[in-house]
Amino acid sequence: MYKRSDKVAEAIHELVSGLLIKGLKDPRIGFVTITGVKLTDDLHLATIYYTVIGSETEQKSTQDGLTRAAGFVRKEIGKALRMKYVPDILFKYDESVDYGNRIERLLKEIHSGEGDND
Repeated sequence: MYKRSDKVAEAIHELVSGLLIKGLKDPRIGFVTITGVKLTDDLHLATIYYTVIGSETEQKSTQDGLTRAAGFVRKEIGKALRMKYVPDILFKYDESVDYGNRIERLLKEIHSGEGDND
């Protein structure tokens, strides 16, 4: 059984992804993918996890742009979902993707090292 916060988080995920596809006007925001949304049970804070393709500088620039756009995103969520209270928005870089890529790279190194022993 879904909690209400899970359903609202899913709706926010779709909405924010759509906003990014249409394009937020901030040039600092690069190629962003929303990886997940966590919403507190009281629906007062939505943490939106994202990844960005690019250098560390581009990631920082995107973080700045998303932080700046949080008010606009919150307003759009309010319009679309018609909630009594619209949650505050916090954008957070999703480091789990980088962690997964690092593990995959290490496993490939291990497997390529095994072939050298033959």
